[in-house]
Amino acid sequence: MQRLTSLLPIIALSLALSAACASAADTTPELTLTLEQHRFTPEELRVKANTPFVLVITNKDKEEEEFEIATLRIEKMVPGGKTLPLKMPALKPSTYVFVGEFHEKTAKGRIIAE
Repeated sequence: MQRLTSLLPIIALSLALSAACASAADTTPELTLTLEQHRFTPEELRVKANTPFVLVITNKDKEEEEFEIATLRIEKMVPGGKTLPLKMPALKPSTYVFVGEFHEKTAKGRIIAE
């Protein structure tokens, strides 16, 4: 009985570490995208296919911009000077073009799911 009592702290620590590792593995990946002077940086993002992720878009311009991925029917307004976390679905392997709809000639890029 005394042997079991001395093992309890070790068992508790092992369970806590297992839970921490499991929650770290479940963490949704985040990618950052910055809009400045009506241009996205980086212009190309690579993600793991079939895995949801969060796209964190920071608009450093004063004007709002509409972030759009037409093939996915995603359109989100990003106010000037603000950051928008955007939950993205798991993407099939492909290339997905995105634009800032108000400045399509300069605000563009792509997400490559592989």
